[in-house]
Amino acid sequence: MKVGMVSGVLVVAALAVGVAFAQPAGSGTVKVYAAAVMKTPLTALAADYERKTGTKVAVVFDTAGAAEQKFRADPDADLLITTIPLIRNAESSGALQGGRNIYLGSTFAGVAVTPKSPKPDVSSPEKLRAALLAAKRIAVSDPARGATVGTHFMKVIETLGVKDQVLPKISFARDGVETMHLVVDGQVDLGVSQSSEIVQASPDAMVGPFPIAFALTTDFSLWHPNQMAPAVRDFVGVLISPAAREQYTAGGLSVPAHVEPR
Repeated sequence: MKVGMVSGVLVVAALAVGVAFAQPAGSGTVKVYAAAVMKTPLTALAADYERKTGTKVAVVFDTAGAAEQKFRADPDADLLITTIPLIRNAESSGALQGGRNIYLGSTFAGVAVTPKSPKPDVSSPEKLRAALLAAKRIAVSDPARGATVGTHFMKVIETLGVKDQVLPKISFARDGVETMHLVVDGQVDLGVSQSSEIVQASPDAMVGPFPIAFALTTDFSLWHPNQMAPAVRDFVGVLISPAAREQYTAGGLSVPAHVEPR
């Protein structure tokens, strides 16, 4: 059945998820497929949960689209973290059934450069166009792999009329995390990625968001089935806890101030 988005992150612990760590989950594995924007906070949360409970959390990170596809293809998958539009589409088509989603936070598409290098002005379409033409090498996540920012960037360079000039410069990365590795290591001059991926790689790499005309905000949710094993339900409690909210914020996501269960 299709379930509406819960407009928040925390108080949903009353959702019969229980207080995080209240009952150690013990043995077993919780398998999560997640968009790469969540890598730093989710890795930390999973490690802490494993240490406190002894339950292993296996997290597979990929682009938002690839994570959703892999989750649906894996009969052993427990939880999915990806964009709200992807979840809604899968629910509408019946590909995701018998579950609900909880809004975790949002990111914006941004431009990055190697830390300590000069930062171009990208505050207007004209200035962004000039920055793209001036860059010798550009990295962005591969739209062919379901990358949200990569797909958006292809539309941006076409609208700016620089597609033919920019395409030969592009290194298509597996995901935003790999994009930022290329940027931080100085293998490219310019990177385009989600704000969280930029901040998690290096706050000093951030140039800024796309100009308003090309602004892209992406909302991410946790999708879980209504019927869950105790360990999975326990970890859901962790993912919507105040501690998790702090991790998401530190990881560059914009998170809601409070929640209202639906």
